[in-house]
Amino acid sequence: MALYLGIDTSNYTTSVAVYDSEKNEVIQRKQLLPVKQGELGLRQSDAVFHHTQQLPRLFSSLISEVDGEITAIGVSTRPRSIDGSYMPCFTVGSSVAEILSGALSVPLYKFSHQDGHIAAALFSADILSLLTEKFIAFHVSGGTTEAVLVKGNSDYSFSIETVAKTLDLNAGQAIDRTGLLLGLSFPCGKELEKIALLNEEKIKVKPTLKDCDCCLSGLENICQKMLSNGESKEKIAAFCIAYIDESLAQMAYRLKEKYGEIPLAFAGGVMSDSIIRNNMTKR
Repeated sequence: MALYLGIDTSNYTTSVAVYDSEKNEVIQRKQLLPVKQGELGLRQSDAVFHHTQQLPRLFSSLISEVDGEITAIGVSTRPRSIDGSYMPCFTVGSSVAEILSGALSVPLYKFSHQDGHIAAALFSADILSLLTEKFIAFHVSGGTTEAVLVKGNSDYSFSIETVAKTLDLNAGQAIDRTGLLLGLSFPCGKELEKIALLNEEKIKVKPTLKDCDCCLSGLENICQKMLSNGESKEKIAAFCIAYIDESLAQMAYRLKEKYGEIPLAFAGGVMSDSIIRNNMTKR
């Protein structure tokens, strides 16, 4: 039996998981970092503190369900696989992984948070064959909104080149800012989605793109204006999600025009939104 432990301490979730390669099953534990009502995120020092508090509890709960010995450990050590990519909160998971690797005498594999998102998307979509091929991956979250050209290597590492991106706000930031505007709790994605699903009014959006890049800062201004004009929360939430959905779709269409019939994968927290996910799947 081969059991692989994974650790990720990013903004804004503490995550641990064990993958059983024989059963092809994952046992996981994760917990959002606490953010005070009305605040838009955390200072990195606070994020490090909360990860330090949460990780031992999650790890203990996880291990209690694991039957067998850990074979290897994987950990995210930085946001992206580029020079200079750094965020203090990743040091919490990285340090714990280093200690466990030494104590258990098992190999330690280091990845970026973005690598993890992409690999997880391929796993959940049951297309792990792309791990050693060439494809375009969208990473859409609160901290990143970009499309990268991925070349899988024989050792299952990724060579990544950014081919499209946001020129201002990230999609997750736009969702959270709209959510706080409507009085929701940070992070606002799940609550905003629930409200948007209640909307019955017609939505028409016209996103702004420059070549393959998107611009999302205007979305916040439009939502503020809609609220001032007395539009319903349901319509504003639906508009916000529709705007992001169509922006990503137009980016994808333009990239396929440029790179041909290349496989596309979509990863990141924003892609868990059922409206965006279902629309993108239909497309």
